[in-house]
Amino acid sequence: MSAFWESLWLALRSVLRSGLRTTLTVLGVLIGIAAVVTVVALGESARGQVAAQIQSLGSNLIYVFNGDGEGQSRAGERAGHRLSVQDAEAIRREVPGLRAITVYSSTKTEVVSDFETANVDVVGADQEYTSVRGYTIESGRDMSQSEVEAKAKICLIGQTAAQKLFGTSDPVGYSLRIGRHRFEVVGLLSAKGQSPFGSDQDDRIVMPIGSWQARVLPGHERRVDIIIASAPDSASVAGLRDQMDQIMLEQHRIASDGKRDFRLLTQDTFRKSEEEIYQVLSLVLVSVAAISLFVGGVGVMNIMLVNVNERRREIGTRLAVGARQQDIRWQFLAEAITLTCLGGLAGLGLALGGLHVLEKQLGWPLSLPLTAVAAALGTSLVLGLAFGFWPAQRAARLDPIEALRYE
Repeated sequence: MSAFWESLWLALRSVLRSGLRTTLTVLGVLIGIAAVVTVVALGESARGQVAAQIQSLGSNLIYVFNGDGEGQSRAGERAGHRLSVQDAEAIRREVPGLRAITVYSSTKTEVVSDFETANVDVVGADQEYTSVRGYTIESGRDMSQSEVEAKAKICLIGQTAAQKLFGTSDPVGYSLRIGRHRFEVVGLLSAKGQSPFGSDQDDRIVMPIGSWQARVLPGHERRVDIIIASAPDSASVAGLRDQMDQIMLEQHRIASDGKRDFRLLTQDTFRKSEEEIYQVLSLVLVSVAAISLFVGGVGVMNIMLVNVNERRREIGTRLAVGARQQDIRWQFLAEAITLTCLGGLAGLGLALGGLHVLEKQLGWPLSLPLTAVAAALGTSLVLGLAFGFWPAQRAARLDPIEALRYE
């Protein structure tokens, strides 16, 4: 053990003696470690953000989207159906295990208040929209079933839309004009933030689907863009999805082996897609960082070979006075490991500074995971061993007599 500490002390003295050379040598390792740590931290934060955004859509959701319109009916004709309110009603009636189900149609259009004019998302839905999407009513009240059935000219408003149209005033009780129709604001929705698809979930106005179809986008008939159902728990999602699929096949008169004109997706589908994207991006970035680490390791090996050549007399003297080959080997391995570990520590410092800047720019909470710190220090150690072994071995095998003759 004393030989190890002696080798470490000699390594530190040698490294600190040549400050500029040490700095230039560890630069590649520093950049590589900083890149790896930053990628890991960003990946962890991004996964957390995406998970939160997906969860903000609602819990245990099952989506029915319009397909490509090429479904085949039992009669062999092209099924011209699109999603409709009747589809949602059939699912609500035939799949009693669902917690809630709603329809969703939207268009971005100009909305006028008594104070401002702004372009916002105008959504057509029903009385279960807030329940399915996990909104709460911050002020006022929700839409009622009777209002949805009567196609009432009322609406709910999101936080961003309310700020655009009413500033800091409570919008409940005021009216909005869309086209030539006026709608009373009966409720202010709680804040949701950005969705996984990049849209602001608070920049919207929600009204009864019938009123939306008749007054906001006439001619849309009873068609809807999406049907969204909420399962009571995650364990029941798969079974309820299959039941919904069967009901949709019957509604659209498509054989079980026919081509569907609709698509059923769950939140897990979005989560897996996002995870795959981040895995690919992380792999690319880590590969670039690995190249930098390799270049840094080659630089360390190069400098260590130069050190061995410059210090042949020192090595010869140590061997002549009784040092063993393994003592020389440990000395130069310790120098290589010291260089790479200094690069690793500097890389961690650079990564911390970079994460602090990114946190301010992105608005995400970023932290340095302990796994990233351990990986950085472990990588530094492995680099020192891998790229320092050959120079250390070369130094240990020098002939003492030839080494002492070196000028």
